[in-house]
Amino acid sequence: MNLLWEGIREAYDLIASGNPAVFDAAFLTLKISTAAVFCATLVALPMGAFAGHRNFFGRNLMVVLARTGMGIPTVFVGLVCYAMFSRQGPLGDWDLLYSPQAIAAGELLLAVPIIFAMSQGAVASLDQRVAETAQTLGAGPIRILGTLVSEARIGVILGILTALARCLTELGIAVMVGGNIRGRTRTLATATALETGRGEFARGIAMGIILLFLSLSFTLILALLTREKRAGNKA
Repeated sequence: MNLLWEGIREAYDLIASGNPAVFDAAFLTLKISTAAVFCATLVALPMGAFAGHRNFFGRNLMVVLARTGMGIPTVFVGLVCYAMFSRQGPLGDWDLLYSPQAIAAGELLLAVPIIFAMSQGAVASLDQRVAETAQTLGAGPIRILGTLVSEARIGVILGILTALARCLTELGIAVMVGGNIRGRTRTLATATALETGRGEFARGIAMGIILLFLSLSFTLILALLTREKRAGNKA
């Protein structure tokens, strides 16, 4: 127990002093995860909204696969990315292995099913009259989808934040395709494991505290949005 409290005290000193090793990993984690989720949103949100609005061949299969993908182990995603980016893989010539781009690509694969599934569910739960009213007012297909996303914005934001929270805390992808290179691919999760493993307990605790703070922040936002959604449904 003394070791834990001593580690927390030293961790506070590291954070308060702005230790470069700690904050470099924090900024890199935010940079990679934010970019990955932004790209995933551009891909998955329109698809999810369309799947929630229209019934087409293969839609149920897409929804099932997306919901399955929401719980996929990150080490499996990392393994797939490693196979793609390694010298023997189809994208080996791009020389992306052990780079921030490789981690972002893996987190993109991690985020897409989450955003797709939650966006699809949010749009599908809307009253059908929302789309009918927009169509009556002369809106085209793209405008109708935009209206549906706007009406389902709480559920859509929940999906995006859930994906971001999972990307921020993932470890398997960053280890397998990032290589945990200091100043280049070392994220908070990999740095926490590394520092603790080599006896730098205080530094590991410091990074763990920052990671916990980020996760807690997004959890609180999700809770507030969920409460707002429930209040809106009751109204």
